[in-house]
Parts: sequence; structure tokens; C-alpha cells
Amino acid sequence: MSLKPIAPLLAALLLGCLGTAFAAHADITVAGPFSGPNATYGDQYWRGASQAAEDINVAGGINGEKITLVQGNDACEPKQAVAVANRLVDQSHVAAVIGHFCSSSTMPASEVYDDAGILAITPRSTNPQITERGMNTMFRMCGRDYQQGAIAASYIIDKLKASKVAIIHDKDTYGQGLADATKVALNKAGVKEVMYEGLSRGEKDFNALVTKIRSVDPQVVYFGGCHPEAGTLVRQMREQGVKVTFFSGDCIVTEELVTAAGGPQYTDGILMTFG
Repeated sequence: MSLKPIAPLLAALLLGCLGTAFAAHADITVAGPFSGPNATYGDQYWRGASQAAEDINVAGGINGEKITLVQGNDACEPKQAVAVANRLVDQSHVAAVIGHFCSSSTMPASEVYDDAGILAITPRSTNPQITERGMNTMFRMCGRDYQQGAIAASYIIDKLKASKVAIIHDKDTYGQGLADATKVALNKAGVKEVMYEGLSRGEKDFNALVTKIRSVDPQVVYFGGCHPEAGTLVRQMREQGVKVTFFSGDCIVTEELVTAAGGPQYTDGILMTFG
């Protein structure tokens, strides 16, 4: 997948939001998962921010200061995100933060940044509460869960003509929030889900869950979560003969979904929403 559009967008946002944030230093932290199963998204962040920083520096920097990027690895774990945030606060030369990725990391980390008056902008955290807590230092450059949920519900009903939908989520702030937003939109349109179940991030065996899914005979399985669990779930669904449409959100938008699923034979026809 191409990341070219990210760089100019980040550049514009950095110039607009951070122009008054720099004093003697111009260090920006890129915070997200640089290790663990979601590290592919940290890599996307880093490449986009690096290109934006290069473009801005070539043009003279911000207020005459050149940007220096540093990484803050939270591995999409909330406790680690708070530790990263506290460490950054102790580094007074950090002007701003691009991050985090997982909503469950962005939520607690942003409280640390807000208390310290450090600007933060998340490119991918979609939980509505991230920007609805009255923080004047927290911004986002992506849509919210309910926007993806409304689009997904509309497509399921209008395009797929489905009335039997199984909703699965990963119990995480992002995954369950997205699943719930889709559930609300479906219910509002008169479609009641035939199943609503949670799985745990990091699990590898979903066969019991797949058996439950097969028993309710859905036309669509909607999953709120990221590619490591989505790939494993869809592969085990296909292996058990559950061939229904698999639908998810922006956290499966990576070619690593194919690897997690065991090959393209399992991912053909998967649908997703994306900002």
C-alpha cells in the first residue's frame, strides 16, 4: 500500500499546529507500536513523519528550527504508552507528539501530555472520546468510530442486502468501540445482530468462536479489531467452511493481514472501511 499521501498531510498539520510550539529545540516524538504484532503501523507512522520532516527541513524548518524525530515505542500497550508519555514529559525539549496508534494507548498517554502542555496529534486513533474530553492539546487527523460504523452499516444493508450480521470485537478500546458503533448504526436501521461476542487480543485459537458463528448462520461477520486477530479469525472461519463476507475497519489495512491469515486464498473478498 502506498504511503505517499501521508507525508504532505503530516507536513501541513505540523506547520499548522506546531508553529508556536518550538523554542530552542524542535524534537518531535513519533509514538506508536514499533514492536509487537502491530509494529507495521508504527513503521507507517515513521515513514510518513520522516518524509514530512524532511520536506519541512528542506524548506527551512519551523521558526528556523530543523525538526528531529525520535521514536516512542508503546507496542500498543496502554501501560507502556503511559511510561513513554511520562518519559517524554521529562525531556523538556520534546515539542510535540505524533501518536499514538491504538486508541487504548492514546487515551491514557494524552492525559500525561495534556497535563504537561505538550501538543499531540494522532493519525489513526478513532475512539470518539479522544477528542471529546476538553483537552486543548489533543488533536486527530482521522475520522471517528461512528463514521466508519455508519458507512459499514450502510454498505452491509444497502449493498450486501444482509439482515443477519454477527459482530465480533477484540475487547480493546478501538476494536470494541468500532464494533459498537457499527452495531448502533445497524440497530438504528432496523437490523439486530444475530451474535455479539468478544475475543482476546493475542489469542490464536478461535475455533470455538467460529463454531458459534456457524451456528447462527450469518450473512456477514463484522470484526472490530486489528489484523493479527482478524487474519487468524478469517482463516479459521474459512477452514470450517464459513464462507460469509468478512468486514472490518482501518486496523486491518495492511498487507500483513494476508500473512496473518495464511495466504491470499483466505483474504479474497474481505471488506474494510478506512479514513
